[in-house]
Amino acid sequence: MNAALPIDSAFGGDAEVDNDPGASAVIMMVDDEPLITEVTQTYLEEAGYRHFVACHDPREALALMRLHRPAMVMLDLMMPQVSGFEVLEQARADEQLKYTPIVVLTSASGPETKLRALELGATEFLSKPVDPSELVLRVRNTLAFKLYQDRLANLDTVTGVSNRQTFTRDLREAMVRCTEHDSQLALLQVDLEQFRQTRETLGPQAADALLKAIARRLAQILRMHLGSNGAPLHMADGRIGRLGNQEFGVLLKPLSNPKSAATLAERVLSELSRPFIVQGHQIFVTPAVGIALFPSDGLEAESLIRNADLACSKAAQGGRQSYAFFSEELTVRSLERLTLTNELRRALGNDELRLHYQPKLCVKTGRIIGAEALVRWQHPEHGLLPPGRFIPLAEESDLIVDVGAWVLATACREAARWSHAGLGSIKVAVNVSKAQFESGKLYELLRLCLAESGLPPSSLMIEITESVLVSDSEGTRDLMSLITELGVALSIDDFGTGYSSLSYLKRLPVGELKVDRSFIVDLLHSREDVAIVRTVVALGQSLGMAVVAEGVESEDQLDALRDLGCDHYQGFYFSKALPNEQFVQRVLRHRSSPTG
Repeated sequence: MNAALPIDSAFGGDAEVDNDPGASAVIMMVDDEPLITEVTQTYLEEAGYRHFVACHDPREALALMRLHRPAMVMLDLMMPQVSGFEVLEQARADEQLKYTPIVVLTSASGPETKLRALELGATEFLSKPVDPSELVLRVRNTLAFKLYQDRLANLDTVTGVSNRQTFTRDLREAMVRCTEHDSQLALLQVDLEQFRQTRETLGPQAADALLKAIARRLAQILRMHLGSNGAPLHMADGRIGRLGNQEFGVLLKPLSNPKSAATLAERVLSELSRPFIVQGHQIFVTPAVGIALFPSDGLEAESLIRNADLACSKAAQGGRQSYAFFSEELTVRSLERLTLTNELRRALGNDELRLHYQPKLCVKTGRIIGAEALVRWQHPEHGLLPPGRFIPLAEESDLIVDVGAWVLATACREAARWSHAGLGSIKVAVNVSKAQFESGKLYELLRLCLAESGLPPSSLMIEITESVLVSDSEGTRDLMSLITELGVALSIDDFGTGYSSLSYLKRLPVGELKVDRSFIVDLLHSREDVAIVRTVVALGQSLGMAVVAEGVESEDQLDALRDLGCDHYQGFYFSKALPNEQFVQRVLRHRSSPTG
């Protein structure tokens, strides 16, 4: 690993490969006797270990371990209130701590005690009083093995910089911090044209040596740019990772303005264009650099990496040894997306959004029993835009919560008038996004919309996708229970396309499953789709849920659904989604017709 690059936070965030990990390792000691921890710390300090966390109350041990993320833990077994066995068992059951080395240090050294500790996951077992030399050796060996494991898991084995998985994780964490501090960062992707030729001409060892030299030079460039004068880099400043066979990522944070990223890109191009000496051969590489900025060019780590790659491709097409930004000048589409996002913000205040309603019918009787509210955007220049043109943009920004709130309030208000228009009791279904569901404001928003509109709770259904359920968290179940306690029904939309699990359905208060249209379109020609729909119908009905088929476009499809026992359907066969007034008229005409 290059000395400029940080590794696991337990080693201080800036440890170097060639150094003894004891110089920066965080060691935590859990013992109810302060004198024991002081003596142990003295032994280890004499051996060069300097970072300690002492815990004298075992009830606080797990919380302190999560907070400090130590490189290793020294744990007494015989303690009041909570035994070391319990602490060990809890740590091994914790996702963050289950691989943390835990060395048991106790006076209870009988074979049964030792066996139990090892069965619970203890890494080492030392008996009190411990010999200082043995203590230091056990600690040193444990930390060395921990460092080795961390390198294998987090670093690229050739260059020593972060591998793609670790770089993506660190980028994601940096983006969270930027959001908290209202700052921005830059992601540079560096692509090298000559790497493939080097491997083919000089062999894999020379190619690996070239990659190592490139990684070292990138670290030097980043240190120079940050003015760190050769000091190790910290996560707050920058990060280097290998993203692909011949691609490196450089993370720059914080970013005062895009000019700083451009300056770094120019320095990368200049420094990497100097020759590398590999196995006595002089090798030139021709780099291209793509730059993506957070938050303007992507709100997710994966999308920011993808956009930096697109910018890098643009730079390469314009001639190597150049750089390019992603952003509006990359493609006309990116400009359109940026413009639409800004215009969508104004659309909410300018009353440009509209709701259309698609009828939902009973398969057996043909009676209209409900409707799904679908949002449209009456754009002043582009006309009526379907949700596919703007909902993904809203989901990538903070707008989806505001759009969802508008949809819910409008649907409740308009549906409340349906009974006065002669429609009687018809349930309106409103889609709620994952972001809106997790915002912490949905329950109060529901209560407010129902109160202000006068819509009976029994006339409202909330549709959520399976992605909302994937965490299966207690908070999710509690919110769903609160919603149903209001009298509002819950439906799972696009069922079967995401994280389908019987365990979700057994535990959650869901009243309806909607079969995704992808299983309906080939229903007449695909035995697999028939089997899927039959299974969903049987599953839903066995759990007391209604099953709805979406995207029904023909009488033959409807007949097939009737044979399969499906409860309800919606789709173009009966009607497309209609504006409120047209929907009301369509329902009234249907009811007055002989078949209605």
